[in-house]
Amino acid sequence: MDMFDYHDAFSRNIGWVTEAEQEKLRNCRVAIGGLGGVGGVHLLTLARLGIGRFTIADFDVFEMANFNRQVGARMSTLKRPKIDVMAAELRDINADAELRCCPAGINTESLDDFLDGVDVYVDGLDFFAFAARRMTFAACERKGIPVVTAAPLGLGTAVVSFAPGGMSFEDYFGWDDSDELEMSIRFLVGLSPAMLQRGYIVDETRVNLAEHRGPSSIAACQLCAGVAAVEVLKLLLGRGGVRLAPWATQFDAYRMRLVRTWRPWGYRNPLQRLMIMLLKVQLKAMVQRASKRSAP
Repeated sequence: MDMFDYHDAFSRNIGWVTEAEQEKLRNCRVAIGGLGGVGGVHLLTLARLGIGRFTIADFDVFEMANFNRQVGARMSTLKRPKIDVMAAELRDINADAELRCCPAGINTESLDDFLDGVDVYVDGLDFFAFAARRMTFAACERKGIPVVTAAPLGLGTAVVSFAPGGMSFEDYFGWDDSDELEMSIRFLVGLSPAMLQRGYIVDETRVNLAEHRGPSSIAACQLCAGVAAVEVLKLLLGRGGVRLAPWATQFDAYRMRLVRTWRPWGYRNPLQRLMIMLLKVQLKAMVQRASKRSAP
C-alpha cells in the first residue's frame, strides 16, 4: 500500500498557489460548524486544497432525508454520527491532517475550545440554528477570526464574509430585537439582497420559514463550497480581494446571474428594509396560497 505524501497529493494545486503558500495552507487551521448540507462539502473541498488542520463540530446523525444534498449521507452511514463519518472522509483524503472534533456541537461549553488557534471560521450551521450562529459569530468577532458564510439559496449560492475592518454580524443582520421568524427573514435578505432565487420555485407549499422548512439541492451546496473555499484561501494567504460585509455576493446558476451588493448600515439600509418588507408580504401570500390548496 502506498504511503501518503502531502506534497505529491496536493502538487496539482501548485500554479494557483506557490509551493510556499501550499506549505502555509498545510499549517493553517479552519473551523467548520455543522457538517450537513454545506458543512460536509466545505470540509472535503478545503481538505483537497491542502489545508492541514481542522476543528469540526456537529451533534447530529445522518438520515434518509439528507441524501439529496449531504456528501456524507449514504446507506452505509445511516444513523451514524456525521462528525465520525466526515472525520473518516477527511483522513481518507489527507492522512496527515490534524483534526479536533466537537461531537456535542457548538455550545457555550465547547465554544472556546472550538475556536482555539483557528485562522478562519466557515459557517456550515443549519439555516435556522440562530443561537449557535449568533454565539459563534460574536466570539469570532471578539477573537478577530475571519468568518465566511455561504448559503445554498435556490439553485445558487450567496456569500458574506466578516472580518476585522468590516461590519459586524449583528450590525449587518440586526437580530437584537427579532423573534425567530424575523431572524429568518433578515438573515435571508442579508445573505441575498438581490434575491435572485425568487420566481422559479415550483412548489410553494415546501417553503415555510415559521416552520423551519424549505427545499434544498446538492447543486447549491457544491457551489457554496467552491466559492467559500476561494474566500478562505484568499484570507489565509493574505491575497486581498475579499469584500467584507456590508458587501454580499450571490450567484444563481439557474438564472446564470451574478450580483454583488453593498448595503451600508446593514439591515437599516433603506433598500434592505424595503426588501425585508416585500419578502414578508411574499411569504404571507405563499402561505395563504398553500393553505387554500391543501383545504378540503
